[in-house]
Amino acid sequence: ADIRNILALRGDKCAERPPANHFAYASDLIRHIKEFGDFSVSGACYPENHPETPDRETSLRHLKEKTDAGTEHLISQLFFGNHDFYTFLKDVRAAGIEVPVSAGIMPVTGKGQIERMAALCCAFLPPEVVAMMHRYEFDKDSLMNAGAEYAAAQIKELIARGADGIHLYTMNNPAVVKKIYKEIR
Repeated sequence: ADIRNILALRGDKCAERPPANHFAYASDLIRHIKEFGDFSVSGACYPENHPETPDRETSLRHLKEKTDAGTEHLISQLFFGNHDFYTFLKDVRAAGIEVPVSAGIMPVTGKGQIERMAALCCAFLPPEVVAMMHRYEFDKDSLMNAGAEYAAAQIKELIARGADGIHLYTMNNPAVVKKIYKEIR
């Protein structure tokens, strides 16, 4: 089928149904994929720790297992403070993980959506993001504009500091992508 690149994710656990237990960890899935061919495999990482791990060391150990299993590129979960990403990247490199790490940026386009996603990923919402969401909570267009500006500022700084790549979590919203593109172009 000429498939060469795979993003291998364990996926979120669902309280409504029991896990299939085929692949308890993404590293198990990655090893399985690598048995079938020379695919380029990307995986996820969590700048503020995986929600199911007790501490940074455990999270980094699991991430190292994932890259040792064959992950060639990592895409971070969303974060709103670039300093969190820089600290994470420093820890990743100190753990001996040398694959490229793309920064995951999710523009603020809706207060409820961002609060849910941040809670799901255990991402910290800085005071300036919380203030922005409260200020424009009932003005969807202004919130999207402010969220796009905030994301663009994050991206500009990340690029200036040599980020390996940027991954935009757009949630099927092409309008916000256009706004960000205009800001960073």
